[in-house]
Amino acid sequence: MPITKKYKKIVIGNWKQNPTTHEAAKNIVKHIKKTASELKKTITVLCPPFVFLQNLGKGEQPFSKGAQDVSVFESGSHTGEVSAEMLKDCEVEYTIVGHSERRKAGETDAMVASKIKALHFAGVTAVMCIGEDNRDSGGQYLDTLKNQIKHSLAGVEKKNLSHLVVAYEPVWAIGATQAMSGADVHETAIYIKKVLADLFGHEYVVKVPILYGGSVTFRNAGEIVKEGHVDGLLVGRESINPEGFNEILKVVDAL
Repeated sequence: MPITKKYKKIVIGNWKQNPTTHEAAKNIVKHIKKTASELKKTITVLCPPFVFLQNLGKGEQPFSKGAQDVSVFESGSHTGEVSAEMLKDCEVEYTIVGHSERRKAGETDAMVASKIKALHFAGVTAVMCIGEDNRDSGGQYLDTLKNQIKHSLAGVEKKNLSHLVVAYEPVWAIGATQAMSGADVHETAIYIKKVLADLFGHEYVVKVPILYGGSVTFRNAGEIVKEGHVDGLLVGRESINPEGFNEILKVVDAL
């Protein structure tokens, strides 16, 4: 579902290739479910590996189902691929595309664009990840972000921007000892909005949520969202730690 005025923030948990068993996946869901049900202003999205999607339950839940990737193909002889329609049938509402780990493995902006269009055709919200490898003092990283945005959204229709979330994840901050400062996040979020507005027009992108990801914990979540003026967070390693993730949800919802 696209974000509505009812909700102010969104927190996405990217489990990556974790955990190793269905029982462990069920345990994570069990501990997050109660906290998610108590939130007043925040959407919780859980993105487990494909094999654990059913562990998130069926029907209405206090969180949204998410996936970590999607195929560029609709169907056919593509071994190992999972299509947007398959995800939709599994009640997936959000799907991460263009994550730095996928880009490092060879995913291009053109592939990201194809995946976004496939998701939009199926009615699934795309969480488009962007981020520079290095934050140089000369500001060339801004050109990197601009090109990622421009090429990853090539061919995407304005009418489908209500099903787009942009997750800014500076590669150098992922797995680091500390996250990016709130002030720097704010500066970058403004730039991202400007690039989007230049491409599609302000009226079409004003409601596109901008999230931050990269070494997020419950200790820095509040500062990042408040001082960074972003619409939420994409959480990696802490998302499989129910206690820490629940604290992040509470901190964000209290803002």
